[in-house]
Amino acid sequence: MIDVKRLREAPDYRSGIERKQVADGLIDRVLAADEARRSLLTEVEELRARQNAASKEIGRAPAEEREAKIAAASALKDDLATKEPLLADADARLRELALQLPNPADASAPVGGEDDNEVLRVVGEQGAAPQIDHAEFGVRMGFVESEHAVEMSGSRFAYLMREGALLELALVQWVTSRIVAEGFTPVVPPVLVREHAMEEAGFFPTDRAQVYEVDGGELFLVGTSEVALSALHRGEIVDAGALPLRYAGFSTCFRREAGTWGKDTRGIFRVHQFDKAEMFSFVHPERSWDELDAILALQESIVGGLGLPYRVVNCATGELGAAAAKKYDIEVWLPSEGRYRELTSCSNYLDYSARRLGTRFRADGRTSLVHTLNGTACAVGRTLVFLLEHYQRPDGSFAVPEVLIPLCGFDRVEARRS
Repeated sequence: MIDVKRLREAPDYRSGIERKQVADGLIDRVLAADEARRSLLTEVEELRARQNAASKEIGRAPAEEREAKIAAASALKDDLATKEPLLADADARLRELALQLPNPADASAPVGGEDDNEVLRVVGEQGAAPQIDHAEFGVRMGFVESEHAVEMSGSRFAYLMREGALLELALVQWVTSRIVAEGFTPVVPPVLVREHAMEEAGFFPTDRAQVYEVDGGELFLVGTSEVALSALHRGEIVDAGALPLRYAGFSTCFRREAGTWGKDTRGIFRVHQFDKAEMFSFVHPERSWDELDAILALQESIVGGLGLPYRVVNCATGELGAAAAKKYDIEVWLPSEGRYRELTSCSNYLDYSARRLGTRFRADGRTSLVHTLNGTACAVGRTLVFLLEHYQRPDGSFAVPEVLIPLCGFDRVEARRS
């Protein structure tokens, strides 16, 4: 959630929100709701003070004045009973509006949409297009089965089979071992969460259309384990010396992919159900930008360790999402399409979700909001897509990336005959 006081008092904070192209008039409606709430709060606090003083006077008043004092205190109580519900409504109205405002974009994020992303560096050779693309190759090798999956579950579902399933398990183990070695605590979190968890993690209300509701809206399937990881310290005050707190979550994830009709319909590049390893950090505010750089470096080491050519992108304001102040994407070269496609992202949320979560740290006798960050360690299905093209051999076989061979138990999968 945004800092309403800073929105009211700091022009650069407001301009950071405006750079995300929020709905016309929304900021002004938030400020008007804040003004109404503060005005009511002043009235209520004054009434409470007067009522407390009047109640004390009753006991001290002479008998002949006591009835009048009781009547005066009763009138103040009635006024307070009228004003307090109005204050509660004003609080709710302000919260409803403020939840719609995004985290201000950092000044270093380019203004605009996807075409305005800033390429920071390019690593590795692009390579020529394979004989067949990832979708056809996955089917031909017996790694991916879509026909029966679609009959069973609908479009954008697939079975991962045979060596393809073993490759996934190897990827998860290799990636998880790497990030755990960097101080991330491994977690297998719940994938069903309540509405407040989606809201506090920064996904509701803006991304609700992408989320599957379960049990009449009582529970929601997560699109990333970030949601459950963020709740690990909900409402807590941690000691500053315990920071950073780093978690490595692995879970199955679910996304509606609303608004992507007709895009990436072949293969397993864009599906409704996928597995993902995610990094999440709670850090001291003075360390959050260093933590973002560290997460990005770890992501690069993973993608580079798999031998995939990639580029690092500083995302433009229109690509940040509601919660991110700054986001880096790693895009990998997809030879069959002749372009780079997103594989991982990492974001600094600053104190945006921590304010919703109520997660604070204590230092020098004071408490302050932590900063939270997240980053994809491995979107498994999408990683396999890139491997199917870059490790496809001219004879139709598949060569296992060197780092995965000890975990797979094989180094090559021969071409299957039709």
